Amino acid sequence: MPQIVAEIGFETSDLPHHSTLVKAFDTLKMKIWRVLLRLSAQLHDTADHTAMDATFFDRETASKHYCRRTNYRVQTLKTIALVDTKTQAVLDVHCTTEKRHDTQIGWQLACRNAGEIASLAADKGYDWQRLREKLREEGVRPLIKHREFRPVDCAHNARIDESLYGQRALFETVFSTIKRTLGHAVRARAWYREFREIVLMCAVYNIKRAVKP
Repeated sequence: MPQIVAEIGFETSDLPHHSTLVKAFDTLKMKIWRVLLRLSAQLHDTADHTAMDATFFDRETASKHYCRRTNYRVQTLKTIALVDTKTQAVLDVHCTTEKRHDTQIGWQLACRNAGEIASLAADKGYDWQRLREKLREEGVRPLIKHREFRPVDCAHNARIDESLYGQRALFETVFSTIKRTLGHAVRARAWYREFREIVLMCAVYNIKRAVKP
């Protein structure tokens, strides 16, 4: 975009070729992209209450010929993210094309961020007693409702702080904004580039919110 290039003091010829960016995605490991996401989240004055949920990004932008040639069968990319409810910044994200249960991925995300959060809200899809126990062991208060099979499950749900649990809906707001402004589909072809693309989208979203007047 010539206007943006002029604004930052570059010439169009100064910009790298698009193939250079593709190679950078291959060169930089996923942990580097996670550091970028973490740094972008630190631009915000985050609180200690978070929400977790899953969303999906389309992988259907590839041509039918490419899909047949490369056995490109998975049409969506599952993304589970951890969002700060105060600033609506994305703290961490996990992407997968496998059929792993949300509770397993949820624990992986919570474990990586356990030292920085005090409570975690999630829906009944994360109803796993072992997950609650692990969170408590790390000093994180689980706000995860039980599936109501017995009266004791109803009693547990009644004790949950509804004001904090209700902030879980902010997750939908965050990813609605990301998909509306940055796209609902990934453009990369290889799965590992798609993972990095989503992490980069979340980092860009965090930066845009931080600089927004």
